[in-house]
Amino acid sequence: MPIGAVRQIALSAGRDLDSTLAFWRGVLGLALHARYDPPGIAFIMVGDIRLLFTDGIPAGTVYLDISNLDDFHAEAKAAGVPFTAPPTLVHRDTEGLFGPAGESEWMAFLKDPAGNTIGLVERHPPQE
Repeated sequence: MPIGAVRQIALSAGRDLDSTLAFWRGVLGLALHARYDPPGIAFIMVGDIRLLFTDGIPAGTVYLDISNLDDFHAEAKAAGVPFTAPPTLVHRDTEGLFGPAGESEWMAFLKDPAGNTIGLVERHPPQE
């Protein structure tokens, strides 16, 4: 049976599902897909992948593609969103292992109220 794709990722909702969802919706602009009370779980879709938020699991890390990372970082930081790391070059993909050869990968990191880490990823074309 071959694996086709990632379907769902579980992330901690922490003790306050409402504040965690408010962060994902307000800061990252993602829409609530479904919520079930009880038991107190919620889903947000990112492309074809479901993010499941529930209590009782450890915080996780999810990496999301973003356009205009520097602009998003500046606007979110000005709005008081704390980042654990600003946009930083993390990799030059000279061999094309993760995308077109020569692109550079930049990331910034922040945490939601439940302690989940969010890596925002932007690929830049080769510099000439």
